[in-house]
Amino acid sequence: MKQKILLQVCCAPDATVAAERLRDDYVVGVYFYNPNIHPSAEYLLRVEEMEKVAPLIGVALHSAPYDPEKWFEADRGYEQEPEKGSRCSICFRLRLEMTARAAEELGYDLFGTVLTVSPHKDAELINELGREIESIVRVKYFASNFKKKDGFKRSLELSRQFGLYRQDYCGCVFSRLEREKACRGSDERSIVL
Repeated sequence: MKQKILLQVCCAPDATVAAERLRDDYVVGVYFYNPNIHPSAEYLLRVEEMEKVAPLIGVALHSAPYDPEKWFEADRGYEQEPEKGSRCSICFRLRLEMTARAAEELGYDLFGTVLTVSPHKDAELINELGREIESIVRVKYFASNFKKKDGFKRSLELSRQFGLYRQDYCGCVFSRLEREKACRGSDERSIVL
């Protein structure tokens, strides 16, 4: 009998590669828990894309309520941190821990994340956080690095195949501000918080 794995997903494109690589050996479920995504319209778009692709890639989709206040509370005091700094570690930990708790409640054997598909995310750090969280829950962490073996390139191919929306920032307001600055210069007033 195959073990059941619940993966935290941040977007449909990243979910495609993980499902493709794991579905022969595991029963794969995905957990859309992303209080970091801003604005709410972006969040809703990503949820809709996950709802669209989940049956196409053969995964069960579980979603948590949108709760951006929980994310802002967790990251309070780290607003000025650069991308890939302490703020990101806090964000990863929050989402991984909630996924682990959901995996326990839903009867999964393992929990993990698709965040490691991104070339902008540190798989070693994410896996370290997952192993720490494993010590406080009753499910095991599944360490991954889905960017290996051209995982990101494959996510691009699958995104085109399924007609998926691909965002150009991680999701949080701070990464959005950084993206806007890079595109428009330093005029931060163009962003609605």
